Amino acid sequence: MTFKHSCALIALMAGLAPAAYAEDLNALIWCDHADPELLEPFETAHDVRVNVKEYEGTAAGLTLLEQSRPGDWDVMVIDAVDVGRAVERGLLAPLPEGTAPTSDYFPEVRLDDHVTIDGTTYAAVEKFGYNTVAYNKSAVDPADMTSLAALWSGKYDGRIAIYDYYLPVLGLVGLNAGVATADLDASAVESLRDPLMQLKAASKQVSDVVGSQTALATGEVDVLIGGGEWLTAVLNAENPDLDWTIPEEGGLLWAQSLAIVEGTEKPELAAEFIKYVTSPEGQARLATSSCYWGMPANKAAGDVLTEAQKDILRWDDQADYLTRAQLYPVPDADTDAGMQDLWTDMLQN
Repeated sequence: MTFKHSCALIALMAGLAPAAYAEDLNALIWCDHADPELLEPFETAHDVRVNVKEYEGTAAGLTLLEQSRPGDWDVMVIDAVDVGRAVERGLLAPLPEGTAPTSDYFPEVRLDDHVTIDGTTYAAVEKFGYNTVAYNKSAVDPADMTSLAALWSGKYDGRIAIYDYYLPVLGLVGLNAGVATADLDASAVESLRDPLMQLKAASKQVSDVVGSQTALATGEVDVLIGGGEWLTAVLNAENPDLDWTIPEEGGLLWAQSLAIVEGTEKPELAAEFIKYVTSPEGQARLATSSCYWGMPANKAAGDVLTEAQKDILRWDDQADYLTRAQLYPVPDADTDAGMQDLWTDMLQN
């Protein structure tokens, strides 16, 4: 069964007759790009069906690409700091000049050093936010959440969830240990083994995006390390007690980007998709996706978002937050392997 046929079958099984489109665009994505509110305007404007496959974690995404045939995928969402890893493996195509309106971006999240390799741009940052501490302010003392040390204090044992992605959580464990993300080499990673295992012992669960949201929203846990506005904003209307903060040790800046996959047979359509997503209208829809919210990279989205939406995203606080946050670790191959091995050990113990 082909990718196209399987997507059509899923739609039919859900009781939805797939609309007829002139062509397809296959996208390897994070869950925020699966929102029909984001995809339908592009599909209608270009007479195209966007077929999506969700993945979590760069390693999983790169593996999917390497196991696919050329032309299976057209665009990919990827951590901006991991664009270089994908380029090294020959998995991304150069981005046509002018594809994204980067002159309208928050300067701190253009991340040219990461999305441009040897003078060639391979991806456009589209959305950013913070991996930090999310919590239920009706169940914990918000003052405790101003320091990462509270998670190791014993006070919240059994009430903590860990977001299941090794890069941001190890970055936060490092910040609590006084290690900047830029200094997370193989030796530093191994020094985080004991505090990571202590955190796991104090935690109730390790959860993916949906599991993390559910656990915090239902009161299964009161604190999530690795959480942030991406997790609590979408739940604000249902439970305004769900909150997040950047503690005194700092938080991690995540920035996702959109790239064209090497080998696509539809490079022009892929570029048009990136133009749409990075436009003010596309940015506003992506920022408020039903899966998770986040800050749009394009400041012009502020003209499209409502004042209430900007308040939830803390639009006016971004200058301060961007100053206090550290970028995700950018590990070399050995360090990344060490991180993944340590994370696997944590999950299995």
